[in-house]
Amino acid sequence: MIKYEIAEDVEKLARDIVHRLSEYFGHVKIDRIKFIRSIGSRSSAIARIHGIPRIWRYVLNIEPMYIIEVISEKYDQLSIEEKVKIIIHELLHIPSKFSGGLRPHGRYVNYRIVNKLSRIYFKRRE
Repeated sequence: MIKYEIAEDVEKLARDIVHRLSEYFGHVKIDRIKFIRSIGSRSSAIARIHGIPRIWRYVLNIEPMYIIEVISEKYDQLSIEEKVKIIIHELLHIPSKFSGGLRPHGRYVNYRIVNKLSRIYFKRRE
């Protein structure tokens, strides 16, 4: 059975990334993103981002929001450099309008961009 817990460490890292890379993530409303750690998942992913479907937002009368889920068994053992890349990757899926939808892999979400942004992030952290 999968267990979930709030991932405060992931939120702290994501907030730092959004702050230090504000020209790339200025559209990201970090307070509208929840961070979850799943334990016991058999997913092959290290992390995932979930958007709240439009119909749910309409019925619940809420603005667009996202959930970033990290898979504990895979994410927790990574180095800080790899964790940063994972979180950057998930944040890149959020479209510039913060509409609740997700960008696919390709032009805006790819390893070249993730590597570029992680290099910039670590330079700014020094």
